[in-house]
Amino acid sequence: MAHHRHLSEDSAIFSPSVARIAASTARDWSYIDSWLAAKFHPRPVPAFERNQDTLKAFLNLASLNEAADEERNLFAKSEVAALQELSTAKSDIQSAHQRRPIREGLLDAVQHNLPSEGHTALDAMANMSLQLGVAYPEPESLGRRMTNLQASVQETEQMKARIDILHRHIEKETSLINDLLRQVKSDEYKPPAHLAKQNLDLQRRIKTMSTKLPELQDRVASLDVSAGSSHPTTTDIARDEQEYMAILAQKKELDLRMASFHGLPSNPDMARSELEALRGQLRNVTSQRDAVFEGLVERESPVKRRR
Repeated sequence: MAHHRHLSEDSAIFSPSVARIAASTARDWSYIDSWLAAKFHPRPVPAFERNQDTLKAFLNLASLNEAADEERNLFAKSEVAALQELSTAKSDIQSAHQRRPIREGLLDAVQHNLPSEGHTALDAMANMSLQLGVAYPEPESLGRRMTNLQASVQETEQMKARIDILHRHIEKETSLINDLLRQVKSDEYKPPAHLAKQNLDLQRRIKTMSTKLPELQDRVASLDVSAGSSHPTTTDIARDEQEYMAILAQKKELDLRMASFHGLPSNPDMARSELEALRGQLRNVTSQRDAVFEGLVERESPVKRRR
């Protein structure tokens, strides 16, 4: 029986899977022994029970301890780097303080030796940089800022001049429209007698301008091409704008003249006949008004009352 148990134990030892487990366990215990010896050095490691639960607990503890050691090492390295940066900054500040008296002395010497024009120019540059919000003013940057401001002022003045022209034009047109409106609303308003002739003249002018329209369109296209290749100046733009305003005023005047002929036929004979019919109606209404007025006068006269 004892011989049979000895053979079973020998066969278990020489099993490959058991051998691998035993070798892994031996490596783990070796690692734990060395880790405990390093932690308890120079004191001896206390005695403890060796089993799988103890090994598992020691492995977990060693893993956590290594992670904590690594985190502590990183923190220590960051502290060392921060201390080095602080020491470097402190040395830079000390060197700057050491150089500061020399710099202040040079600035004081330059300031005391400047003439009155130099003081005025320096104060002007300081005020300009303060108003422009420039932290480190330089003549080149200040000159660029002044050029940009001058261009902005010029553009603003041009816009103001254009707005003034438009304002005057609007006031003039408003005055003309108000005068025309008062005339139309008055009881004494009568269409002019020359409206028919003026209508014919306007129609002839419209036909003439319609025939010239293709030529004008070609001229406008050629002007667009030439304008694209040239560089107009502000004087050219102002002159073109004035011409445009004059043409626009002429167009509005023609529109007002045409509005007075609204409702009349385009044929001169038909317009003349319609005008004669309106005049006949006016005469009839006038005669009826006179008859009614005479009747009222006769009815209210004192002679009829005595009778």
